[in-house]
Amino acid sequence: MTTTDRLAVAKTYKLYVGGAFPRSESGRSYPVTGTDGTLLAHAALASRKDVRDAVSAARAAFPGWAGATAYNRGQVLYRVAEMLQGRRAQFVDDVVAAEGARKGQAAALVDAAIDRWVWYAGWTDKIASVLGSVNPVAGPLVNWSTPEPTGVVGVLAPQSSSLLGLVDVLAPVLATGCTAVVVASELRPLPAVELAEVLATSDVPGGVANVLTGRTAELAPWLAAHGEVQALDLVGVPPDLAADLERAAAEGVRRVLPRPAAEPDWTRQPDLLRLRAWTEIKTVWHPVGR
Repeated sequence: MTTTDRLAVAKTYKLYVGGAFPRSESGRSYPVTGTDGTLLAHAALASRKDVRDAVSAARAAFPGWAGATAYNRGQVLYRVAEMLQGRRAQFVDDVVAAEGARKGQAAALVDAAIDRWVWYAGWTDKIASVLGSVNPVAGPLVNWSTPEPTGVVGVLAPQSSSLLGLVDVLAPVLATGCTAVVVASELRPLPAVELAEVLATSDVPGGVANVLTGRTAELAPWLAAHGEVQALDLVGVPPDLAADLERAAAEGVRRVLPRPAAEPDWTRQPDLLRLRAWTEIKTVWHPVGR
């Protein structure tokens, strides 16, 4: 048989939970097509049980990740950038297929995603000095404030920007010392599951980042209402669901980054918005002098 006679091996992508690649608990999957309607692959259709498993994995991984030195977290995130650089050509093809971009445009988006990992890696050991402070007080006391990671962050990933937007919302979660449960773009999930393969083969500990694929409207309410989720990024939710998710999050006093009116321009210069969003400020008082 010649190579022109063989059939391509159709891939069914799995979830990424706790450092492993399980099938959906329900066994369901759904077809993923390109912008031209071509079948690209099948992706796992995650369920409520998969959300619970991912949150449990993120919760278990949080103490170790939050307790690592900022320098070490920076090294780990830089390693992700190295691994992504090594698979650059594959990610360019993924973005072309997922977003319908021309090859040059896709290459620029992938390069920006790699640079974004490097940018956030560089911030890990600077967050405390920039967001923290020593506060003037009256009396023989010293008072200082320092940022600490919030905990488990549920991320509803951008729907249009399948790689760069995803990196721009996931990397700051990890940079602050938080752990993440990500619901990938529903129609464009393949760059996210390919990124999960990069995370699995880099130095990111299992459970620190978990990636689910499926119906955003089905999974988001379970994530928003979960008692072990401390914060929620609503950037990728449908507009008609955002208010309900904010109310569900408020019942558990969760921190929420609201859904913007329009999806941001992910090619813009990065800023500290999400680094600030996923940190809590702890203030300490200490007596000085006699």
